[in-house]
Amino acid sequence: MTEVQSPVAARQTGRLALLDRFVALVALILMMPLLIVIAIAIAIDSGFPVLFAQERLGLHGRRFRVLKFRKFPSTVERNTRPLTLTDDSRFTRVGKFLAKTKLDELPQLWNVLRLDMAIVGPRPEVTDFEACFTGPFRRVLDYRPGIFGPSQAAFRAEGKLYPPDRDPEEFYREVLFPAKGAIDLAYYPSRTFLSDTKWVLYGILAVCGTYRKMRVGLARSPGMPEPTGNDVRGIRHLRNRNFRT
Repeated sequence: MTEVQSPVAARQTGRLALLDRFVALVALILMMPLLIVIAIAIAIDSGFPVLFAQERLGLHGRRFRVLKFRKFPSTVERNTRPLTLTDDSRFTRVGKFLAKTKLDELPQLWNVLRLDMAIVGPRPEVTDFEACFTGPFRRVLDYRPGIFGPSQAAFRAEGKLYPPDRDPEEFYREVLFPAKGAIDLAYYPSRTFLSDTKWVLYGILAVCGTYRKMRVGLARSPGMPEPTGNDVRGIRHLRNRNFRT
């Protein structure tokens, strides 16, 4: 579905896209030595390819292929579960470090240059969970997905949140996805340039280990359904977790 924007909104969107492209280009140039080192480390550890492309949902549900540094052996990248847990048995040695530091996401700057993504926006969701975008959560797709954002910061250590007595995919669909969606819908309709900058800084500080703790946010926005059953138990589980980011 194509959304019709007012001329003012279209100009604002265009300026933001231009800024995103500029920031991504500068970041890629400045971080090129680091990107090369990571690529060499992956190649030595587990061979080629060093990049992994996965189909994700973009603006208005349009599909695109997000780029990441490969964390798993190339033989198990396809047709496995769409979630990554802490101490995932699929990690390579380098992949485990990349997942912990989030350095595997650096190639997404290329997606920003292509305007598949933005610097700040909701997390680009895997297509396995496309059915979760129902009701009020359809509005999350009105925003270009991003590398940084409030839900990314709140759930940076997402792999630690899955309770041992729940199926991970079920827990994600029933608890984590609605929590992320509520955070995104509470933030993006009133976002500002300064608030976006804040979330970029929070994300960088979290990766550097300076921004150490964040309680999982469970913001609600108008129109969000009330949690019931397993959702309530899952939310209690999240609220009891004050984890390191």
